[in-house]
Amino acid sequence: MDIDAPAEGRILVVDDEEANVLLLKRTLERAGYTDIAVTNDSREVAALVVEFQPDLILLDLLMPHLDGFAVLDQLRSIIPEGTFLPVIVLTADITRETRQRALGSGAEDFLTKPFDVVEVLLRIRNLLQARHLHLRLQGQNQLLEARVRMRTRALEEAHIETLDRLALAAEYRDDDTGQHIRRVGRAAALVARELGLPNADVALIERAAGLHDLGKVGVPDSILLAPRKLTPQEFEVVKTHTVIGANILAGSPSPLLKMAERIAWAHHERWDGSGYAGLAGEDIPLVGRITTVADVFDALTHERPYKRAWQVDEAVAEIAAQRGRQFDPRVSDAFLSIVERLEVHDAGYDHATGT
Repeated sequence: MDIDAPAEGRILVVDDEEANVLLLKRTLERAGYTDIAVTNDSREVAALVVEFQPDLILLDLLMPHLDGFAVLDQLRSIIPEGTFLPVIVLTADITRETRQRALGSGAEDFLTKPFDVVEVLLRIRNLLQARHLHLRLQGQNQLLEARVRMRTRALEEAHIETLDRLALAAEYRDDDTGQHIRRVGRAAALVARELGLPNADVALIERAAGLHDLGKVGVPDSILLAPRKLTPQEFEVVKTHTVIGANILAGSPSPLLKMAERIAWAHHERWDGSGYAGLAGEDIPLVGRITTVADVFDALTHERPYKRAWQVDEAVAEIAAQRGRQFDPRVSDAFLSIVERLEVHDAGYDHATGT
């Protein structure tokens, strides 16, 4: 048989008998294997596996301190799930019970002493080939998974970009800079961070809060841009933008769009229950309560067709006055703590992760 072309790989030899170790090492070297580690102390195996990263282990069963079965138990705890690291058990014990126990403990093959050199080399080569095939397949699977993640992310980003552009289209009708949604998102993120929300939620709310007025695409310009006080009937039409926005965003598995749906629906609710849908207190989603204060502050401090821009100190006083009425007291306090970090310009507020 042809054993002149061994499979490449790192081999770890574990046997308490020095003569056996030398015999196996010499046999492997003559066959062309060059990356070999050996030990006579089974207590060193776990550390050697981590350091040497073998592709195959030759393991004696009958050893002092830790026998081969104990070593196999250790290997199960340190080798990541799904990893194929073949172990060939070496022993003079040829009983059926020993073979079954060794194979049941995770050994891939079983060799009895004294060794047949050709058989040893063939089994090593076959298992190394299986190891390399497993690694190639694992690498291909990881590559495919990475590609799927990239495409999924690209699709989600395209979806989000489409919604962002819809939101911008809605905002350009009464904010020709298109910056309102960005300022609200940044302010909402600063408040969320001040409230101690996890970083992942802070990042989500910065994007999701910007979609709060998406439903304005369904409100006629004659009402939305009217430079006068609206009639009660017209105001009812304006109020529908929360439901329209939530309906546009509904049904997505995306955490971002789920949050945006809650914000679109709840950002005109009031802490005292006098908002659009009549929700009050903790029944209003927290992300809605956060976006409400950011939205109101931005609307107050920027000119609209129907109102002048308030001075920042006037707007801050209004936020404080509405604490416990329009705004969640805790959210209002958080906003007042971060308001000095906002720059009220058409160019937008400082980014939420800045200072």
